[in-house]
Amino acid sequence: MSDLATRLAPWALIALLLAGWEIACRALAIPVYFLPPPTAIGAALVRDWPALVTAAWYTLHKALIALVIASVIAQVLALAVTVSGILERAVQPIAVVLQVTPVIAIAPLVNIWAGIDHPERALIALASIVAFFPIYSGATTGLRAVDPDLARLFDLYGASRWQRLTRLRLPSAVPFLLEGHKVAAGLAIVGAVVAEFVSGSGQVQGLAWKILDAGNRLQTAKMFAALLVLGAMGVALYALLQWVERLGLKWWRGR
Repeated sequence: MSDLATRLAPWALIALLLAGWEIACRALAIPVYFLPPPTAIGAALVRDWPALVTAAWYTLHKALIALVIASVIAQVLALAVTVSGILERAVQPIAVVLQVTPVIAIAPLVNIWAGIDHPERALIALASIVAFFPIYSGATTGLRAVDPDLARLFDLYGASRWQRLTRLRLPSAVPFLLEGHKVAAGLAIVGAVVAEFVSGSGQVQGLAWKILDAGNRLQTAKMFAALLVLGAMGVALYALLQWVERLGLKWWRGR
């Protein structure tokens, strides 16, 4: 019984909050354009479901492409800086600057460089920039997180640099890489959405554009519906990567 209650507790809280929201909107006669009740949001979600799914796939597709690009660049660069201390000291300040600079601040520049006629390039570029640092940081940390006893064992047997990399450093980095990708996936979606907002182009038919278009028409229920789909998409992607992480860690522990 306690296990069932634990499982149902989050859903019960959500239902309670939605019921309170609905009752408050009706009792206080809040205008729909200001704060729509959950029933109006649900109706908008059902009515615009095909268009929202298409927009969600557009945003997710660009975020996934950016995640792959960021993953390849970050891992290759992490391997390089692990081998070369000079390269690490040269790259680290640039990586930190990319991390601490708000993506909204560089989005207009990236839009100009990508070209007004190619806003999808800006989406992928910005999402890649945002997703880069967690993967890079996880890879560099993992490549150094080597068991000292194993390192001494490799010294004892005279292992080559290549053997150290493939049989010691890379296996040690697996948990950190998985965690970095899990964080980077959510940030890639954030970067893609920010780029859509900044582009302000009808050529970008993602969820952010749906939110902007509905906001300009004071269709607040549609805005909430798009936000709901965006949140569900992020949660689904996070859950998928969490499942991949569990499989990866199971393999890693077996090794």
